Amino acid sequence: MLLSCQKYNLYLPCSSVHYTNNPTSTIVKCQNSNEQHPILRKHNAKSTAFLLHHLSHKDSDSDDDHRSPSDLQDPTPHEEKVKLLELSLVRKRTPQFPGSIYAQSPSDPDVGSSLPPLSTMFRSSEDEEEEMIMRALEIRRKVTEEVFKEAMRKGKFGITYTTNLVSRITGFIDYIMIEAANLKRLPEYSHSTFNLRAKTVIEDSQVVSLVRWLKHNSLSYPQIAKLILMTRGKLDLIRNRVDWLKSVHVKGEFIGNAMLKSGDNILLRSNKELDEIVEYLESSGVRRDWMGYVISRCPELLSYSSEEVKTRVQFFLDMGLDEKDFGTMVFDFPRVLGYYTLEEMNQKINYLKEFGLQSKDVGKLLAFRPQLMACSIDEQWKPLVKYLYYYGIDRDGMRRMLTLKPMVFCADLQMTIVPKVKFFQDIGVRNDAIGNMLVKFPTLLTYSLDKKIKPVVVFLMTKAGVSERDIGKVVALGPELLGCSIVHKLEVNVKYFLSLGIRLRQLGEMIADFPMLLRYNIDVLRPKYSYLRKTMVRTLQDLIEFPRFFSYSLDGRIIPRHKVLVENQINVKLRYMLGSTDEEFNKMVKALIRKRQRFQSAVMKEDPSNPQSVITKDITTLET
Repeated sequence: MLLSCQKYNLYLPCSSVHYTNNPTSTIVKCQNSNEQHPILRKHNAKSTAFLLHHLSHKDSDSDDDHRSPSDLQDPTPHEEKVKLLELSLVRKRTPQFPGSIYAQSPSDPDVGSSLPPLSTMFRSSEDEEEEMIMRALEIRRKVTEEVFKEAMRKGKFGITYTTNLVSRITGFIDYIMIEAANLKRLPEYSHSTFNLRAKTVIEDSQVVSLVRWLKHNSLSYPQIAKLILMTRGKLDLIRNRVDWLKSVHVKGEFIGNAMLKSGDNILLRSNKELDEIVEYLESSGVRRDWMGYVISRCPELLSYSSEEVKTRVQFFLDMGLDEKDFGTMVFDFPRVLGYYTLEEMNQKINYLKEFGLQSKDVGKLLAFRPQLMACSIDEQWKPLVKYLYYYGIDRDGMRRMLTLKPMVFCADLQMTIVPKVKFFQDIGVRNDAIGNMLVKFPTLLTYSLDKKIKPVVVFLMTKAGVSERDIGKVVALGPELLGCSIVHKLEVNVKYFLSLGIRLRQLGEMIADFPMLLRYNIDVLRPKYSYLRKTMVRTLQDLIEFPRFFSYSLDGRIIPRHKVLVENQINVKLRYMLGSTDEEFNKMVKALIRKRQRFQSAVMKEDPSNPQSVITKDITTLET
């Protein structure tokens, strides 16, 4: 039976094919030519459509010769084009079902050998053509990634590590893709597949062995990926720079950080330029074995030219630092040399001078605490100055705090200083005493509140007999106590005084009168107490009434003055014996001698036969 389908004659034994614009073909049974019952068949729709399209082009070859490419109607849908593109660019062949019109054979030299030419797919609009090209590039990039992953797997790298690394080196994957495309221009690669060319590029670059070497040097995969991107394909620069960093004693765990933070041009600089920087720093006081530590903590130094490094070094030398102080400063805080701009450092130096410091004083301050350069003027120093001024600390007091403990100006005001001051107020220290206490012992502000200050206060109140009423006085008069070790200092001294027979309540009163009592070493206390009891023949009550006795030098004051009193047969309380200057002490002795002589004269007049008596009466009050 002969049926007509548009203008084609198809001889089918028992069916007729009717082609429409719908990709679904309509099959009609031929029992009756007048009655047609369409039955939809979708599994051969594409085959039928392409067959009819092929026949139509054969019949209209002469007409197509006169049409422009833009007039040709592309029968392939967009989704079909994408599938065709993927099939032509994929690295591995996808399984095909039997009877597929795009059959791929394992014996095909190229995966796209059985596919239609890609040139026939771009007969549509420019926008669609550009979209298909971008799609092709994306597919080719994925193919390159698969080739790179296979090379990494052959290098004994894990799947997770390889996937994470590839996700961060997109630029290097594009470099491999471009180089592989360029190889096609060479005669020996003109007929090779893209996969083979990409594999050749990867092997020639030795990127797999380089990744393994960098990983062995303690570099993480994000650092390795960033370094690979910095090379722009010249991977030998990485190995060269790592060897140089090792030559200046940079340890493996810091090599990646040093290379990544030393500027984008670190891989392009010559070893001679870098050697000049190292030699100049060494001549300025930075020891050779310190160089690796300095560079690993401040790799920005390697991004500067030799002239700029010399300018920065001279900036500190002009403040009076010698080579030894400069080298120690750089070792303590390497970032002081290369992390901050010269303008920023000048502003901080000028602000410190406003406290009354000279350039040489600031230089000594930075040599001792170079971390000051890391502080912000507006965010740290100005709020701190305002806060200290509120508690009565003037510029001279701040200068003393800055000189004795410059770390105070590096502390966080709200998190570190304010909670401590609030605690001192809670235990009874007055605001005016807080200012004096901080000026006297600024180190107090650097102690931990929960681990150092509070435990000492609790110990004084529970183990040393200090009452709640006197604890504020003790802290205000002796803030140095808060820095003492409870186990090795305070507890040992408390046990010693209690062993002398002093009661706990009496000891608390002694500490309230003289808080520094608990800071002396036992080796200093023991000989003084022995001399008091055995040589001076004084009672324990004398010591309880005057605990400052332990603060005076045994050979320099106690023994000489005791000898003077013994020679002149005078006995006075300890506070009058030791609590005065030498001039006042001599006046007191002479006054007592005259008073005794007047008393003796009066006695002799009343009873001349009475022998001369010796006065041993205690003098409780004395007017000088």
